[in-house]
Amino acid sequence: MTRLTISMPEQMTAYVEAQISEGRYGNVSEFFRDLVRRDQERRTAAIGELRSLLAKAEASGIGNRSMNELLSAARTEARQNGLLRDE
Repeated sequence: MTRLTISMPEQMTAYVEAQISEGRYGNVSEFFRDLVRRDQERRTAAIGELRSLLAKAEASGIGNRSMNELLSAARTEARQNGLLRDE
């Protein structure tokens, strides 16, 4: 196993120590190993979702809308989903 040394602000150190004292983790190493595992899982899931979206897009075939029509439709959908404000 490899040993790592990290530096953190006091506020983060206090948070990690609180997680350990509350019994969520046995020690600092367990806390950070859990963070790394969760990050790996999150990234793996994001890559899987992206691959799924790409496969779906490829399976949908070639469209006949112009770039302007596509951008307009994307902006409309983004506004409806609250992701874009009216300009």
